[in-house]
Amino acid sequence: MTAEALLQELAQVARALGGAVQPPGADRLLTSVAETARRLFGARACSLALLSEDATELVYTTASGAGAESVTGLRLPVTRGLAGWVVQSGQPIAVSDVRSDPRFAPDAAQSTGYVPQALLAAPVVSDDAVLGVLSVLDRDTSRPGADDDLLLLQVFCEQAAIALESAGAFRRTADVLLQALAAAAGEGTGLAEQLTRTTVRADDDLAEVAALLARLARSDPGARRLAVDVVRQVLRYVEESPRPGA
Repeated sequence: MTAEALLQELAQVARALGGAVQPPGADRLLTSVAETARRLFGARACSLALLSEDATELVYTTASGAGAESVTGLRLPVTRGLAGWVVQSGQPIAVSDVRSDPRFAPDAAQSTGYVPQALLAAPVVSDDAVLGVLSVLDRDTSRPGADDDLLLLQVFCEQAAIALESAGAFRRTADVLLQALAAAAGEGTGLAEQLTRTTVRADDDLAEVAALLARLARSDPGARRLAVDVVRQVLRYVEESPRPGA
């Protein structure tokens, strides 16, 4: 198979599988979490920073409010700043005067054009692993229920974790499919045929999940909602069941 023909067939397969390997609306959901939290807390800004793959940096991926454009893409070592302290300790934090806190990194804040007075931050956690930090800056502490804000922020962190877990599951599915494509390119066989063969060898159940996701993408919203509820029930059963040997 020529390189041109291989690329053409790869494009056809990619279009056919696109709905199965792209996390549906994960970025939009994270943006919504940040925006909704900012509005609910009456805050000047809200941001989400995720751990890099090597867990040495926090990468600000989502932001809403003051300094949002400047902070998005900012990378900081996990050893610096209040957010770094949160991700390393795994504990939430409420600081009324960040400038007087020795953990605060003023140069990083100044680079965004917005230096907050107060901060509320909590870790985004999945399966006992810290994924990142959700921070709320200069919230309205005079509004009703403000004393419970730290607990409320952790609810938003749970929603962010769900979105990130969903994106991770889709990426793992994509990895299996890409392994199939790589094998097809190496053997010079038809991509569609090799995709089926290699994916099943790699993980038969995961291959079936990918196919079901593609079919669900074409179904009505009610069916998709039902599928999500069923999967959640299965996961709850698995998580609550005692593990063998436990």
